[in-house]
Amino acid sequence: MAKKPRSAELHPGPGFRVRTDFPRLDKALYQQLGEFPTPDISDLLNRLYAVDPAITCLTGAHHRLCGPACTVKVFPGDNLLVHKSLDVAQPGDIVVVDAGGSTMNAVLGDLVSTKAKHRHIAGFIVDGLIRDLPGIMPLDFPIFARGVTPIGPLHRGPGEINFPICCGGIVVNPGDIIVGDAAGVVVVPREITHELLARLQSHEEANAAYFASVKRGDFSNQWVDRMLEELNCPTFEAEPCFSTMKPEEF
Repeated sequence: MAKKPRSAELHPGPGFRVRTDFPRLDKALYQQLGEFPTPDISDLLNRLYAVDPAITCLTGAHHRLCGPACTVKVFPGDNLLVHKSLDVAQPGDIVVVDAGGSTMNAVLGDLVSTKAKHRHIAGFIVDGLIRDLPGIMPLDFPIFARGVTPIGPLHRGPGEINFPICCGGIVVNPGDIIVGDAAGVVVVPREITHELLARLQSHEEANAAYFASVKRGDFSNQWVDRMLEELNCPTFEAEPCFSTMKPEEF
């Protein structure tokens, strides 16, 4: 009897493993951080922690997410470990799926989404595709993904749960905070949450008066001129005089 090649076997360990838990922060911190829009958070993370803008909220601009990441890495087109994540994620967790940005198969649909809502999972961030969007919409359940396809996944593995992944070009560790809104998705490293929250609160207070004056039309762009001067950008009082000679006359 012919046997399949040994290279097709699944090997326990890296690439095929499950970690059942990770440290989480106080729920109040997620609530406070979730009050800030993702552009402000991105700015104070030096614009380096926003995921690829192709990953957008497919279930409505009103949906917002802020919570700890339960990370899932799957083989593109397979969702065995996505199903397992429903048993691992705790209420309020955001399941972040690294499907390698694959446009071949969906990695979840209305069935997984319905189960996830029953488990009080906050939502999904998928670096890949989903299916069954018409069946998901009535759930009022937040899902961010690259798009939709009717092609369903396989259930064979391999995959990982709660190990570092890449989502939209950003490294996500289990327990990092995910913030998602109509403007996009930002990843906040768990260890800097307190520091970032303090900066956001200070930033908000410092800019309140400025934003109010801009709304009144009371503002100046003198800072732009100062920047241009510091960068030695030449400024002309009138349009430079260009030659009127025809090309053949040169």
